[in-house]
Amino acid sequence: MAALQDKYKELIDAAQAAGTSNLKVNELDGVLHIEGEAPTGAVKDQLWNIYGKIDPNFLTGDVVMNINVATAVAGAKLKVITESSNLNIRKGPGTDQPIVGKAAHNEIVSLISKQSDQWWLIRTDAGEEGYAYAQYLQPVE
Repeated sequence: MAALQDKYKELIDAAQAAGTSNLKVNELDGVLHIEGEAPTGAVKDQLWNIYGKIDPNFLTGDVVMNINVATAVAGAKLKVITESSNLNIRKGPGTDQPIVGKAAHNEIVSLISKQSDQWWLIRTDAGEEGYAYAQYLQPVE
């Protein structure tokens, strides 16, 4: 087994055990690519938590994890409450994670799950899915 697959064995095993569908694990140029569809937002959060435990703060950059939630579970609607700027939507729960989309000031987005008090997994109406800083999100009454 490749060294990276060994290092991230717990993550790969957890993805399989949690019922991640279309799971693909490939190593390319020293980077492990993990792709698939998680059955729930909670599973996606669990996988990011395991990744963060193995590689604190995602510093080594030796994994590219593209796990999306299989079904758009209609959760709470959230309003983006930035001062005026767009809210960055990131691939993972951390400011060092790449930006995969943006939500406009006052835009309404859907909550998929709460990874932590700081980072919430959201989806925009345009279908962009990722983690956003929770302090800029307010539930719509």
